[in-house]
Amino acid sequence: MKLNCEGCAGCCIDWRPLAETPSDHERRGPGEPLDDAYNLVPLTRDEVARFVERGFGDVLTPRLWRVDEETPGVVVDGVRVAALDGRPAFFVGLRKPPKPVAPFETETRWLRTCAFLDPETLQCRIHGSESYPTECATYPSHNLDLGVETECERVEAKQGGERLLDGTPEADSAGLLLGPQAVGAKVFGYPDPAELAGIVDRMRRGALTDTDRAAFVGVAAGSQPGSLAINDERAAAATADVLDADSWVGRAIDEWIAAADEDGSRAIDPPRADAVEVSRGAPETPGWDAVSDRRADGASGENG
Repeated sequence: MKLNCEGCAGCCIDWRPLAETPSDHERRGPGEPLDDAYNLVPLTRDEVARFVERGFGDVLTPRLWRVDEETPGVVVDGVRVAALDGRPAFFVGLRKPPKPVAPFETETRWLRTCAFLDPETLQCRIHGSESYPTECATYPSHNLDLGVETECERVEAKQGGERLLDGTPEADSAGLLLGPQAVGAKVFGYPDPAELAGIVDRMRRGALTDTDRAAFVGVAAGSQPGSLAINDERAAAATADVLDADSWVGRAIDEWIAAADEDGSRAIDPPRADAVEVSRGAPETPGWDAVSDRRADGASGENG
């Protein structure tokens, strides 16, 4: 694939406030996410475990889905949520705090943005590292494999320009994890629905607590790929590690939330990314000139 990601990051930013007719592609089909995150990146069990082990458990967040009576589910807090054999089904992804960003050459606004995105260069701070999620590294190949519209094409349609320069999917699509193979590897089952009383309501209101998120992350990290079995000891250890996490990105999230105005509003004299993130230990991004130089030398590039 060849992508033009400079000045975009449409797959990492909730840019719906910039669109006259925002996409609702995540709210189609049998399940509707309870949260309002845009393009949540589903992590595998191994990726969840690595984030936790490296002290980044405070950047992880769960997703549940509301379903109709025809879809397997259980009722919690008055909401019928998707379930696997009576266990609430969920993803784990990366949190998206508000940051001052200016994608597509627009003015700087407060938009929900991946916690690892540099809001000034619009490049990922963990791109190419061992922590970089497979879903991000292969995007939008999986969409192309499945014949599903990509975020690149949505940006082209709403904002103009060319983003998807070569729509040929990557040869290896093993990371898709569709159907039964996703259970315990990308889609997890929370063992006791009763424990989610109150949590489902907080998820709907965008008010999850650190303890709420930690419980889901622990179950994901303790899951057994291919089944609903959970290693209780591993799950408990991961939950404790998430609650103990105090990473640069978690502290930056708190500061961005405190500084932000309403989603989509103009960011007037916002804090600098260096002060909020780099000063706390965030890796710096190379800038787009460096990416252009690599491409000129024959290297393939994604989003830098």
